[in-house]
Amino acid sequence: MELQEIIIPVGAAIASFAVAAVYAGWVAKQKAGTKEMMDISDAVKVGASAFIKREMKIIIPIAIGLSVVIGYFIGLSNGIAFAVGAALSAVAGLISLKITVKAAVRAANATGSGIGKTFALAFRGGATVGLAVPAMALLALSLLYLVYPDPITIAGVGIGASLIALFIRIGGGIFTKAADMGADLVGKVEANIPEDDPRNPATIADNVGDNVGDAAGMGSDVYESYVVTVLASLLIAALIGAPKIFLYPILIGASGMIASIIGTATIGSKNVADVMKPLNKSFYISAAIAIGLNYALITTFIGNDKMAYALFGSTIIGVILVPVIQRITDYYTNYRYRPVNEIADSAKWGYASLTLMGIIKGMQSTGPFMIALVAAIILSYAIASSAAPDPSQALLYGIFGTSLTAMAMLSLAGIVLSIDAFGPIADNAGGIVEMTGMGEENRKVTDQIDAVGNTTKAVTKGFAIASAGLAALAMIQAFQYEAAKIFTDKVLDYSLSNPAMVVGLLVGGLIPFIITGQLIGGVSRAASKMVDEVRRQFKADPDILTGKSKPDYAQCVDIATVASLRELWKSASIAIAAPIVLGVILGPPAVAGLLMGSVVTGIFLAYHLANTGGAWDNAKKLIEMQGRKGSEEHKVAVVGDIIGDPYKDTAGPALNTVIKLLNTVAIVFVGAFVAILVL
Repeated sequence: MELQEIIIPVGAAIASFAVAAVYAGWVAKQKAGTKEMMDISDAVKVGASAFIKREMKIIIPIAIGLSVVIGYFIGLSNGIAFAVGAALSAVAGLISLKITVKAAVRAANATGSGIGKTFALAFRGGATVGLAVPAMALLALSLLYLVYPDPITIAGVGIGASLIALFIRIGGGIFTKAADMGADLVGKVEANIPEDDPRNPATIADNVGDNVGDAAGMGSDVYESYVVTVLASLLIAALIGAPKIFLYPILIGASGMIASIIGTATIGSKNVADVMKPLNKSFYISAAIAIGLNYALITTFIGNDKMAYALFGSTIIGVILVPVIQRITDYYTNYRYRPVNEIADSAKWGYASLTLMGIIKGMQSTGPFMIALVAAIILSYAIASSAAPDPSQALLYGIFGTSLTAMAMLSLAGIVLSIDAFGPIADNAGGIVEMTGMGEENRKVTDQIDAVGNTTKAVTKGFAIASAGLAALAMIQAFQYEAAKIFTDKVLDYSLSNPAMVVGLLVGGLIPFIITGQLIGGVSRAASKMVDEVRRQFKADPDILTGKSKPDYAQCVDIATVASLRELWKSASIAIAAPIVLGVILGPPAVAGLLMGSVVTGIFLAYHLANTGGAWDNAKKLIEMQGRKGSEEHKVAVVGDIIGDPYKDTAGPALNTVIKLLNTVAIVFVGAFVAILVL
């Protein structure tokens, strides 16, 4: 990449940072509310900061050690790339955390002005995150690729981004759901007090969890999705060996960045009756602009030939795939539609009925999702492969087309993350409204926005899961080519007649289930400690429930912190060790099988978990909106929501990061796969 060619992506990233700074400044200027509101906000801020600091004390030494190891054994450029990817993944989480805390208290204060002002404030807080996080990824990759134009030499950036994102996802996810489950099980179910009631000792921990799990976790998640998807496209472009298309994946990122900036600017505070309408409008405007800019950039930098138009066609499929996934996810998780209504209705038959109905609807949602992914893969592959200048390159061009479809999806990460990130802000604002006794009307405002936020969070998870599946196809192909370069003295058999390949498929297919079990088990263990602590405080000081005494919030925050950090190692260790161990023992075919097996089971399990949890949550909210809060059906729905918490906010989101981490580790460490046993 020449210096003059990098101006567009770097300029787009800088513009995105600038607009994010404007939104952040606007949010900061809004009134923060009463001293009581600020005290709660400060308590959440202190708790979140304490958690992040303790997590970073664990993560930073690991990151430095791995950076040195990768730099020494794999190459200096990969060591540097790993450090950049890891550092910016942590920064993405921190940016998300800080703006969410600041925006939440101001959104709570704005509830007195109605839903329009509250929504605009929450959205612009979210847009700060949405525009800053992908801008970091685009800028880092552009500059790394400028210095090291061979993408295999900077593949370590993917490991760094994915590993730190997984740490933040796991740690934050276990923290938030342990606190949430502890608060709900004892407070709402046993003590029969409202959600976010200040008498509940776990309430502050719950609000801290929304920030470290939903905000910081999603920020680092989208950042690493962006990095790995661009990297996958660059790896395939390098294999094709056509210099003029090397730039295109990064140009797609630039077009999406510019489109997202314009899309966020369409959101205002006037005439907001249905929150989802302006959000949908902003996305469709961004998508249309992205398609137009993609066309302009490809015709300017690549040309007007058949190949250029074929690659452009692949990007259109990626842009279209986002609203398709949005519609599928919305249908299965929004309280306006039949699946969530059926789950809510099933509450009248008891806990088992509601639990089974939620699982059924979550499983059913994977069918349309699969159809959308398969259609995108077939169309993008067929269009791009047909334009290959040499029939022998049809496979690579087809895979490149699919990687561009994923890249076009991720190019809209700015607007998608903006739409997602307002959810945790609204959730925290609702907690502040409840804890300060602002009134039922104010709480209705935050509940309405929060219900939409549950759906948009599920959409963003589906978005990240789909991109993981599409990017993995390119990464697996790139892995096979890199293995062929190293193992020149062996014929690598990737067919199902090779037992090593079959073993890899089975191991890879198992990994998402093992990690899901670990993560949900981790939440359960942490939540049980939280439940014990809340019960202990209620028993030790009965005046807490009468409102005469204040509970010990800090103790609950500390319990969630310690418990979540204990669970940090297991899943990350499996994701790093599995491809290396299997590659050393059975060689590259087993690793290729592992990567494919993890994709096949991982993306559908992740989507099922995210949608099931989101549907249970909104079924509970639907019952509350119908005025049945406190009823037997509501108690049943609360338990369903509790079961769904680790599904949608811990295990589900972690799996797409696991899939990408497995792929990047395999590519970077392929040279170590000197098989002891070749089957």
